[in-house]
Amino acid sequence: MSTLRILRLGAVKDVARFQEHVHSLGLTIPCDSEIVQGAESPLRKSLVRERIKIGNRIAVQPMEGWDGTADGNPSEHTIRRWKRFGASGAKLIWGGEAVAISHEGRANPNQLVIAEHTLTGLAGLRKVLIEEHRRTTGSDEGLLVGLQLTHSGRFCRPNVHDKPEPRILYHHPILDRRLGLSRDSPVLSDGEIGAIIEDFHRAAKLTQELGFDFVDVKHCHGYLGHEFLSAHTREGKYGESFENRTRFLREVVQGIRANSRGMHIGVRFSAFDSVPFCPDPSQSANGKLGPGIPESQENLIPYRWGFGVNQNDPTRIDLTETIRFLSLLEELDIRLVNVTAGSPYYNPHIQRPAIYPPSDGYLPPEDPLMGVTQHLNVTRELKARFPKLIFVGTAYSYLQDFLPNVAQAVVREGWADLVGLGRMVLAYPELLWDATEGNEVQPKRVCSTFSDCTTAPRKGLPSGCYPLDDYYKSSELAAQLKAAKAKQ
Repeated sequence: MSTLRILRLGAVKDVARFQEHVHSLGLTIPCDSEIVQGAESPLRKSLVRERIKIGNRIAVQPMEGWDGTADGNPSEHTIRRWKRFGASGAKLIWGGEAVAISHEGRANPNQLVIAEHTLTGLAGLRKVLIEEHRRTTGSDEGLLVGLQLTHSGRFCRPNVHDKPEPRILYHHPILDRRLGLSRDSPVLSDGEIGAIIEDFHRAAKLTQELGFDFVDVKHCHGYLGHEFLSAHTREGKYGESFENRTRFLREVVQGIRANSRGMHIGVRFSAFDSVPFCPDPSQSANGKLGPGIPESQENLIPYRWGFGVNQNDPTRIDLTETIRFLSLLEELDIRLVNVTAGSPYYNPHIQRPAIYPPSDGYLPPEDPLMGVTQHLNVTRELKARFPKLIFVGTAYSYLQDFLPNVAQAVVREGWADLVGLGRMVLAYPELLWDATEGNEVQPKRVCSTFSDCTTAPRKGLPSGCYPLDDYYKSSELAAQLKAAKAKQ
């Protein structure tokens, strides 16, 4: 554990104590003392904006899957996860998970791919999700199901788990070093980018034919869409100016509008970022991680390799271009916006706050509630500026037992339109449904942010919640994870 004293939320036994703890940290997190049940619950209210109707305020976040087949089809593990997405009761399924638009664009060798040979499998995922959703809620009225389309860019690993095959837009002075890239490693040409854009057009058309309601053009977590936004040092029509750095998005959207008429488009994007972090070497020893510290920025100021960061101090947020990006989404008639931040590859404490780090990460440099608060506040500010957009918030899982109380307050007070659940869905997909239905909440299933859902897949194991889900605890997968941890 970190030398920083962090109160584990599992030790906090009631809402009043949680509220006191939040205040003791100097933070403000909305939190209701009582959960409203049934139709009167803020989380059960429908949302209607023009042609978009969502039956409640619960969303399932897209997550990168690590349990498809080698050719990009779903496996039995994938099918089970999608059933659980449906059983969550959420009326917005934001992509289910990240689906690669091509084999070479995969982030891992078991990521789903959308192609002619995977259409039957992807259709099956949608079918079982809807069936489970009907079983939980009684109706698919107001259910909006999308597919997140992605190319992993710098973080492509399409063939072997431990063999990066990066496809970069520009040279990054820190991330290049981490990936072992030389100064003369090739960057994507404009022609190669054009081919990738055509892959997005093709994938969106297939998505529509499968019956999905929208596509998410992924712009977060260091993957290709996100890297375009930070391509300040790239020359040519896809770099330097804001107009050029958003050309990729505009050209993808233009093709989707032309080829897939009537298809809704969403964008999940990292609204802010930071310079990469690393374990503090002065506090790392005997294979144990130290707390995260920013990488050295010597000779890197102004910092020209980020989006939503202060170029003079890249550990701080600057939402100037973030706001400009949302104005562009409005101009493009994109109404569905999912707010996240950072990247799991180089600043995971920002991307998804946790008390226990992934094996290739670092101990938290701050109380994770600070990261949660940062997400909440940024989403609140952006929603206030763009009331016509539909905002899904992120980073709720760390709240654990108090997630329903905060989620209800966030929606009731208008900080976000919907509450998005990621890690929690792997452990306890029905949490918000149970809380608002009046069912007994099951504390032993609540995600405790052990980060095994990150560590295990990076060791080549399927996606899932290894500490809490009986499906994984009762199988040989748990033994494999234990063995993998022992090697750390």
